[in-house]
Amino acid sequence: MAAAKYNPLARGRILQIKILIERYINYLRYERNSSPHTLRNYRQDLEQFLAYLSPPEAKPVTLHSVDHLMVREYVGHLHDRELKKSSVGRKLAALRSFFKYCVRERLIRDNPARLVATPKVPKRLPSTLTAEEMNRFLDGMGHLPPGAARPDSKKRRAKYLLEEQKQLIKRDRATLELLYASGLRVSELTGLNLDDVDRREQMLRVLGKGRKERVVPYGSKAQAALEAYWPVRDEWLNRRKGDLDREAVFLNHLGRRLTTRMVLKILKKYVRAANANWDLHPHSLRHAFATHLLGDGADLRAIQELLGHASLSTTQKYTHATIEQLMSVYDKSHPRA
Repeated sequence: MAAAKYNPLARGRILQIKILIERYINYLRYERNSSPHTLRNYRQDLEQFLAYLSPPEAKPVTLHSVDHLMVREYVGHLHDRELKKSSVGRKLAALRSFFKYCVRERLIRDNPARLVATPKVPKRLPSTLTAEEMNRFLDGMGHLPPGAARPDSKKRRAKYLLEEQKQLIKRDRATLELLYASGLRVSELTGLNLDDVDRREQMLRVLGKGRKERVVPYGSKAQAALEAYWPVRDEWLNRRKGDLDREAVFLNHLGRRLTTRMVLKILKKYVRAANANWDLHPHSLRHAFATHLLGDGADLRAIQELLGHASLSTTQKYTHATIEQLMSVYDKSHPRA
């Protein structure tokens, strides 16, 4: 086999794609520090591609049998299923990344997905609140959401539930305040450990994509929310035994590290409590962080460093949102607009 000279392991069944997918996911997890969300999506996308190439009871597909025509045919199959262009693009990106890994591991010469064109999709930025809306939203988290104090026939039980709800609010507010104050990715936030937080200097040490470390400041509002949360965190750990995540900053009431999915649920809960028709996700707070800084005159390069973007072009997308906001204000306010 021609590829054997690249890697002594590149022989026989070791090059079955199913085996390589598992190796690639482990590479993303342990070397690239990819988020659980990314790992889940990439695994699903790659396994769907493998299922297309290998129907039930068919002979397992090997890496060397895949060429760009097969990848292009698969993309056509996705279009026939009427998948959104953004979904097709994501699946193709997963294939490109997987085959790029195989090339780097010297298992194949060329990336068969490289020559397949990505569907063009309109650029869409996350929903962004104004600074005033964000302030009102976060300040409103100090109150119990409607229905939080659930009625109970036993007063002692009702009192316990109310106290538990107050503790959750302190955790939730600290979570969202820090997310907006620092512009972290949600996976970076949930990955924070106690040693990563400098409470005196109000700085965070963040492990971002590609295991790149950066230092990010946070403000007084987030500091106050964290100070209110620390005693709650201590109580949750003290009343539990067993396998607890004692190093994690953000915990659930069982003493386990908060997940990215749980942060989404927290955000959605308070958006509903505010009776707001906002389509917000945790990334929306990161987007608001950058947009509001840029709108107040912050340097684009500084924002790039705070966000942990490898390329300035990734950060520049926030300039479009700022221009759109300015045009909206102009259209509403200028007498000759």
